[in-house]
Amino acid sequence: MAPESSPAAHAGLDAVDRKILSELSRNGRISNTDLAAIAGIAESTCLKRVRALQESGVIVGFHAEISPAAMGLHLEALITIRLQAHARGDLRRFQGYLEDLPATQRVYFLAGDRDFLVHVAVSDASALRELVSDTISLRPEVASTSTSLIFAQAAGSRGL
Repeated sequence: MAPESSPAAHAGLDAVDRKILSELSRNGRISNTDLAAIAGIAESTCLKRVRALQESGVIVGFHAEISPAAMGLHLEALITIRLQAHARGDLRRFQGYLEDLPATQRVYFLAGDRDFLVHVAVSDASALRELVSDTISLRPEVASTSTSLIFAQAAGSRGL
């Protein structure tokens, strides 16, 4: 599990840290040598800064982003879920349930009139209907769902 990050840990970010983070968000596989050159610092300093950013919880992990379509999952959707009022006392358990669904890509806990937003990837429309109608909606905690298909997605600026 990644270390808990706090606003205090993020307050000390300087321009070099932000440059490192910006580049890592674009290319998590960049070599330390290239990262140091982009940041304008020595390789040893760059390595120390990256490790410090990891230890403080600013960098929470590195991962490979896999194309769902390459895995036969050609349909992606966003499902918003509103829970029954009586079920809001055990949000973490329901979130864990959503995270454990094989189709789940990401789970977001929301403020507002919906409790969760779930990004899913499935093989086809039939699999999506089954997931929403026969799996999620049948849970006693669920008051309602709304599903939106994703036609395309693009990475936006990370705001760094």
